[in-house]
Amino acid sequence: MDLTEFVPVVPDFPEPGVGFRDITPLLASPEAFRTSIDALESACDAHPYDSIAAFDARGFLWAAPLADRTAKPLIPIRKAGKLPRRAAVENYRGEYAEVRVEMHADAVAPGDRVLLVDDVIATGESMAAGIRLVEGLGGTVAACAALLEIGVLSGRDRLDGYPVISLLGKL
Repeated sequence: MDLTEFVPVVPDFPEPGVGFRDITPLLASPEAFRTSIDALESACDAHPYDSIAAFDARGFLWAAPLADRTAKPLIPIRKAGKLPRRAAVENYRGEYAEVRVEMHADAVAPGDRVLLVDDVIATGESMAAGIRLVEGLGGTVAACAALLEIGVLSGRDRLDGYPVISLLGKL
């Protein structure tokens, strides 16, 4: 199954000149969605991990079923102010604005190997913030995984030294 057929480009969204990759048709197809989870699970097998940290909110879509299948803990990386307990915090420049993300301060123990999961790697800044969160708590990043990456934005370059898994490659 060619999953790229389920991720069309929406021109000029959210602003003129941007070609937005719409994942909702993939989510609307149980077969395509299941295939993407199967592929993510298989690709991540090469990078042993103890837990999965996922980005709010679309990263949760792939990370939650993967955590269930692999019986690994799921760690949410949320936007500021959404976590109820003490949190580690990172700021980064997103595609359109400054963003502050948080992870519970007790979510990662020293030596834990963490798989970072999101839907898209664009500029790489959110993944880089996730790396700083994990490493700041004493963990190591096993890999950075996403459904796809936007090649023209060179996000992979900001993740130099870390394995990057992009199921659909650079689109």
